[in-house]
Amino acid sequence: MVPADEGGGLMRADLLTEPVDGLDEALAAVDAFDGALAAGLLRPQPAQGADLARLAHAVAGSPLAARVTEAAEKAAAGAADEDHFVALAAARAALLGSVHDALTARAHEATGRIPGDETAPAPAGRQEANLPAAARAWLSDLARAGWQGIDHDLVAQSARIVAAMLPEPELRRLATLLDGFAAELAASCPGATLERIPARRWADLWSRAMLLTLSGSGTPATGTATGRLLPLGVDLHEHATAAQAQVHAVFEPADGGPPRLVRASVSVPKPDTVVAAGVWQLLRPHMSLLSAVGEGRAMDVTDMPLTVEGDLIWSDERAHAGDAADAFATARVALPTAAMAATAPLDRHPARIAMPVFLDGYTAQQVDGAVTFTLATGTVTVDTDRIPAAGPLTPEAVAASGACIGLLRWDAGSFTVQPLAVETTVRKKAVAVHAGAWAGGTTDKAGVKAEKAATDAVAVLRERAGRLLRT
Repeated sequence: MVPADEGGGLMRADLLTEPVDGLDEALAAVDAFDGALAAGLLRPQPAQGADLARLAHAVAGSPLAARVTEAAEKAAAGAADEDHFVALAAARAALLGSVHDALTARAHEATGRIPGDETAPAPAGRQEANLPAAARAWLSDLARAGWQGIDHDLVAQSARIVAAMLPEPELRRLATLLDGFAAELAASCPGATLERIPARRWADLWSRAMLLTLSGSGTPATGTATGRLLPLGVDLHEHATAAQAQVHAVFEPADGGPPRLVRASVSVPKPDTVVAAGVWQLLRPHMSLLSAVGEGRAMDVTDMPLTVEGDLIWSDERAHAGDAADAFATARVALPTAAMAATAPLDRHPARIAMPVFLDGYTAQQVDGAVTFTLATGTVTVDTDRIPAAGPLTPEAVAASGACIGLLRWDAGSFTVQPLAVETTVRKKAVAVHAGAWAGGTTDKAGVKAEKAATDAVAVLRERAGRLLRT
């Protein structure tokens, strides 16, 4: 992560490319089930029965074995009920959880990261409320129809369930997932005409939603944090109707305890006309931490709710700006000793791996648009597609860099690094370029232009909404 002569250890990039035992077999079983689900389980064919049996065989040595075997047999006969679909979703989640654990262990070995010693609590018991039961029934109907059999009438049945769930805080997580899932399905109806089905993604959403109908709203706060927060960078997720900023940071407890890695997130709905740097206008008012990131400052927090997974449940009333804090100094000094947080059972999925790392002393190369970092121990692929347009960081800046703060991820069968910030040379001067540099506001010409365009777009939308309300 940092050169050995600076107190750290070099990333073992070679370990990131070595095969992981059992990984391909587990993913093959998941793919088999996903294929069966895509075709629908109302009148399954013999090939689907074989795919379901493959999923059951993959968990044969686990406590799920008996229930999943029964569920696979019932589904293969076209006689599966809601409990059977829940068992199949649990088996799929368990397999991907094992993949997550194996990849995380490999990442710890390669980076020298310190795994946390806490264990995330198990999900809450089964919910018997009417709304989760209604969601479970709709998801079961989806499984029977399959992605090839979806139509607008089937997808639209979720609307009333979502609308009833949204006012309930404990059901909002499930409601948001169902709403987004239904929107994707609606945009793809009718399923019979689809040339390509995103089988892995839709099965991910289906199985996660099915399990959330049983387990409640997620991991609650298990403690509080008082101390200093040293931001590393911002991971921005932007979609047509929503945006989320997730700040990765090192937390130093005021009582002198060991530092640990934490996250703080804020999510907002947005109109599809607000893009690029304009999204900061929507996010900024909800989290003062974004301004601190843009200004290069630490934050002092007092009794901030904290989950065992390392997620701060942010409240501006419990935080105030601290002294200047350089992210690269934090990455060099504090990151190597910061412990990783635990992962909640339902969040154990390879797509959720996002481990903060610091790379230095590499040689960056850009060939046909693809950027790689060559270290003493091997080569790491850089995922420049994840760099947001809402900041000054560009693939060209990454390709000209000599140091990088990033997130180690696993996607499409390999580990990659998503840059959050880089140190590069501009006009013979060393400068730091951050993906979240505009989070707190900017004087950069491109950023100012994008924010002005967003302001104009929001003003027009508000005027039109007001006109509709008056008519």
